[in-house]
Amino acid sequence: MKDQLKKIHADGIEKISKITSSPSWDSAHLEFFGKKEGRLSGISKGLKDLSVEEKKELGSLVKSVWSELEDLLTRKKKELDNKIDWAAEKIDLTLPGKISGGQSLGALHPLTQIRQQIEDIFISMGFMVLDGPELESDYYNFEALNIPPLHPARDMQDTMWMEDGNLMRTQTSAIQVRALEKYGAPLRAIIPGRVFRYENVDACHEHTFYQIEGMMVGKNITIANLIAMMRELLGGVFKKDVKVRLRPGYFPFVEPGFEMDINCLICGGKGCSACKHSGWLEILPCGMIHPNVLSAGDVDTKEYGGFAFALGLDRLVMMLYGIEDIRHFHANDVRFLKQF
Repeated sequence: MKDQLKKIHADGIEKISKITSSPSWDSAHLEFFGKKEGRLSGISKGLKDLSVEEKKELGSLVKSVWSELEDLLTRKKKELDNKIDWAAEKIDLTLPGKISGGQSLGALHPLTQIRQQIEDIFISMGFMVLDGPELESDYYNFEALNIPPLHPARDMQDTMWMEDGNLMRTQTSAIQVRALEKYGAPLRAIIPGRVFRYENVDACHEHTFYQIEGMMVGKNITIANLIAMMRELLGGVFKKDVKVRLRPGYFPFVEPGFEMDINCLICGGKGCSACKHSGWLEILPCGMIHPNVLSAGDVDTKEYGGFAFALGLDRLVMMLYGIEDIRHFHANDVRFLKQF
């Protein structure tokens, strides 16, 4: 047994000296100190079969070898804990990359930022925030909004048609009747979303842009309610009083209809490319909901009325930040986007 113990001692010193990683440390610890199959544990268990004199002599040797190897393993463990094995390190692909000049953090698109701000303003006034399909049917986009086939107003909203007769919606107003069918009256709701037009693109027109549709249906709703709500909205977004004007406008789904214009904040009303050198920017078609639209939504027009508006989100953000060209929003130019 002495020779066996010497062999264990020599093997232990050699193996522990070659340990370079945690797995090899675990292997050595299990080989010599494992409860069931450890080599030193096996020697200790065999002492019970020896005479008293042999047990005393060998027990002292086992204790000495055990203590020495255990100390070696403890020191080796500390070395491993203080050392980073870079070769064994794995690359974490979720970590941000290293960018020259400091870390660059992303941010929400300016349209998204202001859309969320507007949603908060209307939620505080008791409005729901709804959504609807961008691929819409002719019925909800036109007919239910009092725009029957061959109506000249359709020429003002030419868009992309699908082979099955559906189209890319030209206005968020397409959700008005959907909302009335689902929730009935009274109803307060806004519907933010993307719309599509077959437009000649310039500094203030895009073929794809964003609107925020709003509607309020109830008893004794008047134009005064509409104007008050628009002032509350613009004051909440711009954090100041903004000069606006209301002029007559024709839209088949409202009667009477209006155009709400905002004094151009880019040029201060002097005239620039963003406002077509007029000093004013059309921002919000609105009016009292036409009875035919309410009827399409199964609303009793003798009891309920209301107003609706379609806020041009892109143009509102242009005024807020002094952006002179609407095309910047969808150009994906990081130099532009990182300002927000």
